[in-house]
Amino acid sequence: MKPWTEADLSTLRARYPDERAADVARVLGRTVSQVYQTAQRHGLKKSEAFKASDMSARIRRGKRSPAMASTQFKKGQVPFNKGTHFHAGGRSVETQFKKGEMRGAAQHNYVPIGSERISKDGYLERKVTDDHPVPTRRWTAVHRIVWEAAHGPSPLGFIVVFKRGMRTKVADEITVDKLELISRAENMRRNSYHNNYPKEVAQLIQLKGALNRKINRRIRDDEEQGERRA
Repeated sequence: MKPWTEADLSTLRARYPDERAADVARVLGRTVSQVYQTAQRHGLKKSEAFKASDMSARIRRGKRSPAMASTQFKKGQVPFNKGTHFHAGGRSVETQFKKGEMRGAAQHNYVPIGSERISKDGYLERKVTDDHPVPTRRWTAVHRIVWEAAHGPSPLGFIVVFKRGMRTKVADEITVDKLELISRAENMRRNSYHNNYPKEVAQLIQLKGALNRKINRRIRDDEEQGERRA
């Protein structure tokens, strides 16, 4: 993106409040998005006179846009289909979707209830329903299914996890004795890098994150200074 010159910014300040962004963008050779973003960054806003004009395209109480008025129903005008009812004709009935019917990609990708897959997080999941994801998800982790079959639904705020070193993707190996119910807070604590790495490695990870944040902040500051100098 080409930098904004002081002349560009001067034109923006002069024209943006009282003209459409699309017109200002055309004059400056910019996109409408660039005009909006730069105007916002410099605190520029549309004038009240522009907001009240037809150019703003705002819907205002008691006032209609001429373009909208030309296509609106006039008082006393009757719709051509008033009093009629829909009756399917021709082959429309044949081509309508039937309840439970699938076509195209949905039919090609369909798998029956009981099918299993590996989730993006590496857990074995099983399809439990064909219904929409309300009130339950179509796919549920097998270790959760096993736990809840023995103990009932998990309480709110708690999750089922594998005990340390017992995680597996083999369905027959997922048994209740390898699972435990823990709070979400405890799960976050266990997954923290402070607990998963030696103290020295955890400190390096923390320092790396702080360094990346400083680098990104410096890049943003340099870009803003470059625009102000332009």
